[in-house]
Amino acid sequence: MATTLTLDQRIARLEARAEINDLVARYGLTVDDRDLEGLADLFTEDGAFRSRDGVLDARGRAAVIEQYRGRFAALGPCNHFTHDKIISFDDADPDRATGIVTSHAEVWRNGQAMLTALRYQDEYRRGADGKWRFADRLLTFFYYLPVTEYAEALGDPLRQRAYGDRRPADFPEALPTWRLYHQQESPGR
Repeated sequence: MATTLTLDQRIARLEARAEINDLVARYGLTVDDRDLEGLADLFTEDGAFRSRDGVLDARGRAAVIEQYRGRFAALGPCNHFTHDKIISFDDADPDRATGIVTSHAEVWRNGQAMLTALRYQDEYRRGADGKWRFADRLLTFFYYLPVTEYAEALGDPLRQRAYGDRRPADFPEALPTWRLYHQQESPGR
């Protein structure tokens, strides 16, 4: 059921939305710049950074930063871009929101140029200091490919190739809506 918000509450949500948008933008810059102190400040003390495939699964700010140290060992220069953001606020808790962020990155990984398209499923929390941070960030991949394989691999469900093998992409094939659509459109398949 939709809650009617006061003008002050609506303004507070607009301000919170702008702050969360800045948080998301700062994430890409801190990763690209290898700013571990700045990156740590983007997560709550109990924040998590995970990937759908389970390769990444850090819980707690210190563990998140240590996980990034490991990732940076395999990564050279990177350029992260965020695109669309859908942010939903918790009507029961004005200090909590969730979001979906679409993104892509150009990455130098293990000596080769790679491209990745991804989505983050986020939970944001505002702390006692008034700053919004990531409480949870779940990374999912549409593809993670060597640049030289992009054209051939985009239609292949095994588009996750960051680890030297071919793995299924996290989306869209695994999404319930994708599966339902294709079952309805091709009932005999």
